[in-house]
Amino acid sequence: MNLNYTFNWGMLLVDPARSWILNGIAMTIGLSLLAWVFALAIGVTIGSMRMTRSRWLRFLGGAYVELFRNVPLLVQLFIWFFVFPLLLPRDWMMAWNGLDHVPLLTALIGLSLYMAARVAEQIRSGIAAIPKGQFAAARSTGLGEFQVYRHVIAPYAFRVMIPAIASEFMTTFKNSALALTIGVAEITYAARSIESWSFRGIEAFTVASATYMTTTAFVVLFMGWLERRLRIPGLIARR
Repeated sequence: MNLNYTFNWGMLLVDPARSWILNGIAMTIGLSLLAWVFALAIGVTIGSMRMTRSRWLRFLGGAYVELFRNVPLLVQLFIWFFVFPLLLPRDWMMAWNGLDHVPLLTALIGLSLYMAARVAEQIRSGIAAIPKGQFAAARSTGLGEFQVYRHVIAPYAFRVMIPAIASEFMTTFKNSALALTIGVAEITYAARSIESWSFRGIEAFTVASATYMTTTAFVVLFMGWLERRLRIPGLIARR
């Protein structure tokens, strides 16, 4: 069967396609890593709040999770990009709009807060899996509530949650593609630019797909190594 399409992979190796691809890959990886750092920090805090004995902290943590988890990420990005500046005082709005890389900052905020809600649920489930005796033993040493979570529960729970945390990072990486809708030149944006410039959609989106697949494969391998490295013998049954 003869195809009506003639492949031209070489066009990806010359400018401007090459520059778009390299810049897009760098933007995707950088945005995903930064968003993941913030999401992990916020998610650990919110997830821990949901498991404390304070009713108000549990309420605040639950409200955060339900608010950010149940609104689609694309809608949240539009809210942060189009609505948020309008809610600021005039001077603040002018200062915000005068910043460099506003679309990137907006994508970072939206992606971080959205993924933090998902991470918080993983943290909560990981803490819930820890036997109550661990909490009692930690408190019996005289540690305060924050110290119990900081020095005993969080390190313990992290080892249980490594597979789930790896899955959430890959979700963060793939969700970064939505940033193109507010003008962030990540790899999917680059693929669309190449397709519009050259009408070579197959080659362009093949590169984008390969970028996502390659990066997630490295994450899976790294997290598998980390899980084996940090696992506590007998904590998780293996067949």
